[in-house]
Amino acid sequence: MGSLYRRGNVWWVKYYRNGKSYRESSQSTKKMVAKKLMDRREGEISKGKLPGVHYEKVTFDQLAEDFLRDYRINRRKSITRAEGSIEKLKEFFEGYRVPEITTQKVNEYIEIRMQTKAANATINRELSALKRLMNLGGKQSPPLVERVPYIPMLKENNARKGFFEHGEYLALKEALPDYLKDFVIFAYKTGWRLSEISKLTWSQIDVKQGIVRLEVGETKNDEARTIYMDSELKEIIESRWSKRRNLVPFIFLNRYGNDRVKRFDKAWKKACNEAKIGLRHFHDFRRTAVRNMVRSGIPERVAMMISGHKTRSVFDRYNIVNDADLRLASERQESYLNSLTGTNSGTIHQIDEKKHARILP
Repeated sequence: MGSLYRRGNVWWVKYYRNGKSYRESSQSTKKMVAKKLMDRREGEISKGKLPGVHYEKVTFDQLAEDFLRDYRINRRKSITRAEGSIEKLKEFFEGYRVPEITTQKVNEYIEIRMQTKAANATINRELSALKRLMNLGGKQSPPLVERVPYIPMLKENNARKGFFEHGEYLALKEALPDYLKDFVIFAYKTGWRLSEISKLTWSQIDVKQGIVRLEVGETKNDEARTIYMDSELKEIIESRWSKRRNLVPFIFLNRYGNDRVKRFDKAWKKACNEAKIGLRHFHDFRRTAVRNMVRSGIPERVAMMISGHKTRSVFDRYNIVNDADLRLASERQESYLNSLTGTNSGTIHQIDEKKHARILP
């Protein structure tokens, strides 16, 4: 199937697959090394595999570009974060050939990133990008990656911590400008993301039925979502419906009333300060809504449908407990144990008497 020959003092091999010739250096002056390389390549070809030299020509840069192209083609909303991850990976892996990307090299990359004080969650997002681009390479026809190396992930504490107690929410709402009050009420009740509320238009509202709907492609996870408004939200929508402007399709408008609510950083910080609650994040409303729904007895599956959490693992990160929750749990356990003691005290006494009777003569 092939032949051995020398170029200077180095032995080379030549072999064929589907009529195409391949030439490869053994990088050795010993004929036996070249013979073993030839046998290995012929074995790969006889099993229908591409010769290893094919994969050795593929670089990280090529896989990275294919990875980003996949994001662009599928219009993934997280492409900005993906591009950031690739930029960091390029600082280490740029120019690497696929077989050179091993678990050892990945660990070296992790160590370097940790030395720069990068958070574990940030490093994991970059490692996830590396794993995905390798997997995409393996799915190409013909494949660009023969074997995806083991890529370890770091432990991360991803529990969300910020939320509003009801009194804090009321104080913040009171301190906010009038044009933002309805906006935060909607966020507090639904747990929707800022962009989802900001982009709401009248075409997504059924005023008579009291329904708000996000269509497919309008949410982060691309799934449609519907909620039925309570009496307070209905009043807000009905009031805004009566005052709406035909040329502005959005429900929640900026302070000038000519466009949707967008950025309000200064007003937000000022309100947090006046409410004396410390600087909070708007996303804290999302966590708060999840916790309030669970506390009120709403089934978790329904709460997930309202807030738009696609997976249980992500939902659990938002269902936060605080000291009040822990005290309530302790009180409920104490009440339960006391009820057991009161109910079964006679039984316990009888058991003790029997045990005592067996001990004494």
